[in-house]
This record gives sequence, structure tokens and C-alpha cells, in this order.
Amino acid sequence: MRVKICGVRSARDAVAAIDAGTDALGLNFWPEGPRFLAPADAPRVIRAARERAPQVELVGVFVDVPVGEVRALRARLGLDAVQLHGRETPADVEALQPGAYKAIGIEGPEDIARAAAYPGPRILLDARVPGGPPGGTGARFDWALAGRLAQERVLLLAGGLTPANVAEAVRRVRPHMVDVASGVETAPGVKDAEAMRAFVRAAKAAP
Repeated sequence: MRVKICGVRSARDAVAAIDAGTDALGLNFWPEGPRFLAPADAPRVIRAARERAPQVELVGVFVDVPVGEVRALRARLGLDAVQLHGRETPADVEALQPGAYKAIGIEGPEDIARAAAYPGPRILLDARVPGGPPGGTGARFDWALAGRLAQERVLLLAGGLTPANVAEAVRRVRPHMVDVASGVETAPGVKDAEAMRAFVRAAKAAP
């Protein structure tokens, strides 16, 4: 089981997440979010992560950014993958392959069908909160909806995961990776080292 800790905003938190055993870090470039990391500040976080663990996957999170701008920032920062969390089309995701995937907010079965229409091996499922932000809400969706897609795609599961429930999520959904932000924080964008360790332990120990 692989783990991604998302919304990392500081070099300290990046190193703490790596030391906790995470496999990937999410860097959020959405200016309206509480976990926003300005592109100008990203190199220090990336440098700290690469020095600590060159193999850790660095994922840039974007919301409705033109494909050309995403491509340019990915190249400039040396990101391994990009996660598209807005109203991007399947064509947008295809244009950013390889290493791009869509995050889909799930409220009902129709959203699973919508997710399946996006290209690329990976897909991320998160909770959809009407009127809320595109992600990082701390809400969860009905995991039963994700089971079939987890058998067909490289599934990243997000939405309301915590150290207390991630093992159950792994057992029920069998995703490729679990993704957490608010579930390991003391405040939006401020990670808790012990919570990250507990989350990684629980996810990787789940039978």
C-alpha cells in the first residue's frame, strides 16, 4: 500500500512526511486553498524532499490551470506527476500524459462513470461537497462506490481519511494509494508528525 501526504507547504513538513514513511508528497498550487504553496516557494520544499529521499514522488496539484502553464511548471520544478482537481477535460489530461491524472469528486454512482471516462492509468477519487472546495474538505464518500473502479484502474483514494479509518478504507476499497491532507494536520496546511506516522503505519499494516 502506497501513501501520499498532500498539501505540504514547508520543508520541515516534507521531511517529517518522508520520515513517517510516505511514498508521495502533494504540492498544492491552487491559490484559493488553505494549503497553497506559491511556485516561488516550491523549490525549497522540493530540494528538502529530494535530499531526504530522492525516490519520493512529487505531485503538483492544479485547479483549472491551462495545460501549457501546468506543463511549464512541471518542467521547471521537476515534478513527477500532476493531479488535476478542477473542471479539466479528458483531453486536458491526455495532453499532459504521461504522469497526469484526474481527481474526481464523488457523490453518487454517476460520478464513478464520469471518472472512468478520463484517460491514463491513474484516477483519484475524493468526496464531492456541494458548494465546497475541489478537495481537502475532510469529508468522505461511500467507499462501496469505489470498489469496481479500484479493480480496473490504478486508484488513489482520498476524502476524510485519518489514522483511525485508513485501515478500514484499504480493506474495503483495495486502492493502489491512499491520499491524506486534513486527516494528519493540526491546522490547514500544518502537518502533525505523529499523525503522519500513525497514518502511514495503519495504511501499510492493513491486511
